[in-house]
Parts: sequence; C-alpha cells; structure tokens
Amino acid sequence: MKRVLIITYYWPPSGGSGVQRWVKFAKYLPQEGWTPVIYTPRNPELLVEDDCLESEIPEQAEILKTTIFEPYGIYHMLFGKKKEVNPINSQKKSLKQKIALYIRSNVFVPDPRIHWVRPSAHYLKRYLKKHPVDVIISTGPPHSMHLIAQRVSRSTGIPWIADFRDPWTKMFYFKDLNLSKRNEKKHYALEQSVLDDADIVVSVSPLVQNDFAQMTDTPVELITNGFDEEDFSMKVSSNGLFNIVHTGFLASDGNPVMLWRVLSLMCRKYPEFQKKLCIRLVGKTDVEIIDSLYEYGLEKNYLDVGYKSHMEANCEQLAATMLIMPLRKAPEYRKTLPGKIFEYLASKRPVLGIGQEDGAAAKILRQTGSGVMYDWNNEEGISLFLENEWALFQSGQEDRRGGDIQAYSRRFLTGKLVRLMDALIEK
Repeated sequence: MKRVLIITYYWPPSGGSGVQRWVKFAKYLPQEGWTPVIYTPRNPELLVEDDCLESEIPEQAEILKTTIFEPYGIYHMLFGKKKEVNPINSQKKSLKQKIALYIRSNVFVPDPRIHWVRPSAHYLKRYLKKHPVDVIISTGPPHSMHLIAQRVSRSTGIPWIADFRDPWTKMFYFKDLNLSKRNEKKHYALEQSVLDDADIVVSVSPLVQNDFAQMTDTPVELITNGFDEEDFSMKVSSNGLFNIVHTGFLASDGNPVMLWRVLSLMCRKYPEFQKKLCIRLVGKTDVEIIDSLYEYGLEKNYLDVGYKSHMEANCEQLAATMLIMPLRKAPEYRKTLPGKIFEYLASKRPVLGIGQEDGAAAKILRQTGSGVMYDWNNEEGISLFLENEWALFQSGQEDRRGGDIQAYSRRFLTGKLVRLMDALIEK
C-alpha cells in the first residue's frame, strides 16, 4: 500500500465540515490502495464534538498526535468564554471581542496555530526517516497546516498537495481582521510561498480555483466537498408538518429577511399554512436571526434544534419538506461552495438558496436541478417557490429533486484525489 501523510487541525472528536472532508477521504483511501497517516493535535480547541465521525475512520489509518499550544485557552481565562471564542464570526463585537480580534490577527500570523509549526515539522521529519510516505497533504484553514507541510516537503523532497477548504487572503472576512500593514503583507507573502512551493494546489470551488490559478504557476485542481451515499440510506418518517430546514451555521450577515417576510405573509394568507409551518434551525444560529423571526411573528413557527451530530443533521435533511441555504452577503462569498450544499443534493429535497444568483452555489443548484438561488430581495421569486411547494404539500405530493450528482460522491472524489497522488509519484 502507498502511504499519504495528511496534516489537519480538524479531526474527530471535533465536528464540522472541515472534519468530514478528510475523514471521508481517509475512509475510502484504503480501497484505492493508499494508507492514510493522519497528523493532528492531541489537544485541539473543540468548538463542537461529533463522536459518530470516529466510527468512519478506517482501521488501516495511522493516527499521529502531538500537543499544541492553544492561545484560546488564555482567551477563556481572561474573558470566561466556553465555546464561542472566535471573534471573527461576530457581527456586533464587544470591546473584549475587538481586543481579542486584534491580538488574534496581529500576534498570531497567519493564525493562532502558528506555534505548532516548528515542533510539528521537527517531529514529522524524524518520524518519516523510519516511516516514509509517498505524498504529503496539508489542509487549511488553519493555514499553519500548510506551513508545516512546506517545511517537511522542503527537507525531505516528498511531493506535497496543499488543500484549501477556504481561500486565504481572498476569504470574505480577511478584510475585517484589523491587520497592521506589516502583518497584511506577511499574509500575502506566506500565501504566495505556499502556492508556489506546493506541487499541486487543490480548491473546493471553481471560482476560487480560478483565483489561485492566476496567482501561481503551480497546477491548481478542483476537488469539491461532497456527500457519502452511506449517510443517506436511512428511512425517516414524516411528522405531517411543512418543515423548512436549515443545517449548519446560520450567520447574521446572511439573514434571509425577505424569506421571513414572505413566510409571514403566507401565514396570514393561509391559516392552514400557519398551523403546519415549522422552521427547523439545526446547528448554530446567530441571535439576529431569532430576533428577525420574532419581528415577523414567526416565533411559534420555528424550532432552534441546536447542534446535532452529522448523522442526526442528515436525518433532519431527509425529513424536510424543503431546505433553505441563505448565503453570507459579502461579495467574496459568491465564489464559495458551502459544504452543506452537497448533502442537500443527496437528500433530494428542494433547495431554496438565498444569495448571489450568479455564484458558484447557484450554478450547482441549476446544474443538478436541485433548487434555485434568489437574491436576498427577490420577493417574487421566493414567494413563487414557497407557493409551489405549499401547493404540492397540500396535494400530498413529495417534491423529489436532483439529477446526476455522482460527481460529488465522496467515493468518486477520493478517486480523483488518488489520481492526483499517483500522477505525482510517477513523476
């Protein structure tokens, strides 16, 4: 068996899409003749936990762990926070969060895991002398993972693939980091060195792929996120309600106010609709979203389900009457493909996207016939979609969606990754 070293910060028992991407690759790599060797922190910051993902790790996988210095531990001691420690994601920042953001941005470049780079590179170089691998893969963010791989690849000559689950300096929140000019330049320099030194760069979105391709002569390949067929084999029963479901993080800067307005109008127009409507928010939801639901009189029609395991979230999607996917309003977000979109496709439920109508996510929905994307203010389009789904629901019909989506299956995507690795070592 060939061997691949995968350097990742996110690994079970951590939950979230960043974990799912590489757990799923690891799951299917042995079937393609590759043994995954995972290098990950022993004591990472666990924002969410998902024990069910540990069962996905194949027995052939080798797991390497070392201790990481976590500056967020200091944040907890100073500010008393337990979970929501990332001040970047907050729209309305307190003074404490502003201070934390400045420190996070300007003391730790490119990210708070920078102090794990040197000891990790030293550890891995010693390990690889006795346990060689054929390829190194780093996945970021955090982009410090790429800096570890860069050092190891330079020292050993082992070919290296840099996997970008998100952009770096073109990430939508980069402009909000409150960076000094010196540290901003440092980010650009580090990003460029990673792009140029890697043997292959991988992006999860075609528009981000184009951005990277314009920045470097290194080949930039597209391997999107995806879905695992085995995660959608369960049977779910209907509760008889018109369930509008959102899974994952619902951010305040993507608050679908027009959707809430249209739903409020339909509740007044159709008394039966008001009785049947259930807006199920599965995952973390910003408080501004809940405030809007109250503002539009929908406080009795929503359920804040909270964080659920990956499998539980999939069950919520399968039981939905329809799914919603509001995107953030930052212009850069049109290039992004949220990880949830592919599992939305696999659920075969109709998807109402709210965001950039010319973006990457809109194109996927159109190509697969899984749904539509309307601008945040497109009241007519949103109303038409909801009226149609309500009419089908009343008639007892189930709106099953989705065309050919096999190109987004985890098994197919792993095969694509393997072809890249095989080509690298053949060189």
